[in-house]
Amino acid sequence: MGKIIISDNVSLDGVIQDPAGDEGFRLGGWAGRPAAREQTAQVLLDEALGTRALLFGRRSYEFFAARWPSRTGALADRLNNLPKYVVSSTLQDPGWNNSTILKGDAVNEISKLKQQLDGDIVVYASFQLARTLIEHDLVDELRLMIYPVALGAGERLFGETSDKKPMRLTGNRTVDDGLVFLTYERARDAWVPSGFCTAGRCGAGAGRAPWTA
Repeated sequence: MGKIIISDNVSLDGVIQDPAGDEGFRLGGWAGRPAAREQTAQVLLDEALGTRALLFGRRSYEFFAARWPSRTGALADRLNNLPKYVVSSTLQDPGWNNSTILKGDAVNEISKLKQQLDGDIVVYASFQLARTLIEHDLVDELRLMIYPVALGAGERLFGETSDKKPMRLTGNRTVDDGLVFLTYERARDAWVPSGFCTAGRCGAGAGRAPWTA
């Protein structure tokens, strides 16, 4: 069974929009070029080498597809050759190598994809798709590269959800100059406080929620 992983560059206040400054956002460029940071570039390559497939929303797919096929190097070679899935009802002819369009209901299509594939299915950017996946409890892991800047505006990774989504920190490390790479897994077995109900579960007693450790 596959594992859905959201992997993103994120500002201190949760913005993921235009980190490289290629999209015309007035505050874009806040992350610079990851390739210019040796440790950050290695994190990206290690992740790609361990990935089974990539998953995108249409806009993010088109953004990546317009840039990576012409690039060279170990990371470009890996991304260009990985299987890629794009959720879209309008995209007709994906031009990027090894791409498949998922045209049906996104939740159903991605649920089936998780059943069909073994290994990590990584979602880059695609904040609208990421929010849908989080809301429908399809995300198994978050990998966030936190940049030491607050923007005050821009699209954020997290939107409103119908319920709490407990996460458990499983990894943290400092990368290059002041960046922090955090890994969280979805805490589906999270402790529920007494008298509190969520997702059909009601807490029965004392204890401490594992995600607050």
